[in-house]
Amino acid sequence: MRFVFILLLLLASCAPEGEPSSSISNPSEVNPEASRPYLVVLGIAQDGGAPQAGSHTDLRWNEPENSHMATSLGLVDPETGKRWMFEATPDFRRQWYELDTHAGLRTERVPDGIFLTHAHIGHYTGLMFLGHESVGAQGVPVYVWPKMAKFLTQNGPWSQLVKLANIQLETLGPDSLVELSDALNVRSFLVPHRQEFAEVAGFVIEGPNRRVGFIPDIDSWEEWDSTGIGLERFLDSVDLALVDATFFSNGEIPGRDMSSFPHPFISHTMSRLAAASDLTKSKVIFIHINHTNPALLIESEAYQSILNAGFSVAYPGQQIDL
Repeated sequence: MRFVFILLLLLASCAPEGEPSSSISNPSEVNPEASRPYLVVLGIAQDGGAPQAGSHTDLRWNEPENSHMATSLGLVDPETGKRWMFEATPDFRRQWYELDTHAGLRTERVPDGIFLTHAHIGHYTGLMFLGHESVGAQGVPVYVWPKMAKFLTQNGPWSQLVKLANIQLETLGPDSLVELSDALNVRSFLVPHRQEFAEVAGFVIEGPNRRVGFIPDIDSWEEWDSTGIGLERFLDSVDLALVDATFFSNGEIPGRDMSSFPHPFISHTMSRLAAASDLTKSKVIFIHINHTNPALLIESEAYQSILNAGFSVAYPGQQIDL
């Protein structure tokens, strides 16, 4: 898989926007007075959320403050009043509400667009809430790569969303630049990950002052190296990057050899970047965290080791100014 991706030189410092004071589950703070575009983290968990279905002994069933929705980002442009979502997760209803609450909006207007990375359940199934059984939306732009567009068009129930024009598919490519406003753009690129039904994409969100990368799923950084891009070169081209943190290390799931799992361990990512500058490390924000991953708990040694190494972990409600 090869593609063209324009790398820009880093122009400014890019420390992540704050850390949660006591819990990674800090509630969103409404920010209706923001004047510049910004991202807000709407979920940080792997596709199945935390706790996951069937994990009946997980204490988080009775600890909502430690529960997490699937990974999603919201993008808000206060100047135009528009907002977009990255991923349509099974938690779409709540995340749409959280996005509009954070933006200080009190409207039933559907999002102005949705960017999808791929066809795994935590990343697109929330589209169902746009259908006539729920919102009955009309013409919501959904930005996807060609195979993803074909998957949605040819397979029910998603094909009904297309047929009834609940969604309008906007096809992306390696040179695609989606201009959301004069100072707000989104670029897409392909990353190596399981492609049973469609391509797997990442995004770079470009604001007036910052460029933020979003790669929630990737098989391995080494496989990405073979495309001519690679993690280090990518980090040189952005100010911040929210990257795959599904598992912390091998042995996390008892009784299973995880060495062949199609995700880079957090421990491996940190090891790979151990010799990088403090500035480069500060760009990395871990997201898409499995329910077994100790990095979900800020009291854990794993979480503290991430901070001590100069990286950070995304948290719900986190705002990243652009």
